[in-house]
Amino acid sequence: MHVAAALIEIGAVILGLGLLSAVSARFAISPIPLYLLAGLAFGQGGILPLATSEEFTATGAEIGVILLLFTLGLEYTAPELVGTLRYNAVAGVVDLVLNAAPGVAVALLLGWGPVAAVALGGVTYVTSSGITAKVLADLGWLGNREVPVVLSLLVFEDLTMAVYLPILSALLAGVGFVAGLGALAIAAATITIILIVALRFGRYVEMFVASPNEEALLLKALGLTVLVAGAAQALQVSAAVGAFLVGIALSGPLAHTARQVLTPLRDLFAAVFFVFFGLHTDPAALPPMLGIALVLAVVSILTKIATGWWAARRAGISPLGRARAGVALTPRGEFNIVIAGLAVSAGLNTKIGPLAAAYVLVLAVVGPILARSLEPLARWRSRRRDSGMTTAVEPAVTTSDPDSAPSAS
Repeated sequence: MHVAAALIEIGAVILGLGLLSAVSARFAISPIPLYLLAGLAFGQGGILPLATSEEFTATGAEIGVILLLFTLGLEYTAPELVGTLRYNAVAGVVDLVLNAAPGVAVALLLGWGPVAAVALGGVTYVTSSGITAKVLADLGWLGNREVPVVLSLLVFEDLTMAVYLPILSALLAGVGFVAGLGALAIAAATITIILIVALRFGRYVEMFVASPNEEALLLKALGLTVLVAGAAQALQVSAAVGAFLVGIALSGPLAHTARQVLTPLRDLFAAVFFVFFGLHTDPAALPPMLGIALVLAVVSILTKIATGWWAARRAGISPLGRARAGVALTPRGEFNIVIAGLAVSAGLNTKIGPLAAAYVLVLAVVGPILARSLEPLARWRSRRRDSGMTTAVEPAVTTSDPDSAPSAS
């Protein structure tokens, strides 16, 4: 009977997620806020808490994070990452300082302590790569000159996460300074080894994973990713970072095929992940945090737009392209929830989860709307400017025409 109840709950959850995804596609918005709201509705303090499918959602959430980061890693090659670090380090540091600062400041002002400040700084820092990629594709911006700037910043953020997550994990575990340095050293060594394998021996990894049979390719890619993610977790590196580096090791046509076969699984388990986070957030805790979340969201929009504008200006891109780069960086989503989830799981502060949920809900919705509204707004301003110039010029033209007519004759 327990198994039957669990299957009914799991089926209902997945069906509900499918309906929410259809609604989001209908209105051209990200489904992430809807998934979070569903989790809030069926979690602690919700209208109808789930009773028997907790184990499935917990495991599915872990797999969702791993697949999100693996498919993100497939977007880049190891040489691209090295090039990004070499040529975009300054812009990446500006992005880090400008966008982590609001979260750090809020945590310290609220008296939550330095560890919470590190966690909340990460929440406000990272752009949602998934939402941004979807926005760029949906709006037809992928061929624009500012897109490499946006992608380089996203890559830098992902690499920063590879260092940040082990540090945060050590801080949350309450280990001492020496133990923390040891954990960071192990993490750095693990990341370096995987990057060297990706750079020098990537073709052997590709040969191992490659298969003309899509089923075999799916199973090998998924198995290798989860295996490396688990090993990374055992070595005090985030499982998500391990999955990201496996994705980097695969490139070319194989990466394209792997992305195709794994995307449905990624979408399923990523949706479960967002629901799982919502399940563990008490809806009653959201209203007290909503005001702070809104202030953080407004500040974060301004700092991300400033970051994109400055980085695109350095690349010699036009003002409209700079604005596009800025608004493309504003959405928040998967990584922000991952960071908040780590803090909540460690019992750091009960208010971080609701604040992060409200913050992500706002920016996952507002970010794509800002991007979609940018060019219509720019055209409207251009028409108003042209209309104003015409109005200002018309009297001079009218009075000069009669004067010029006789001379013309």
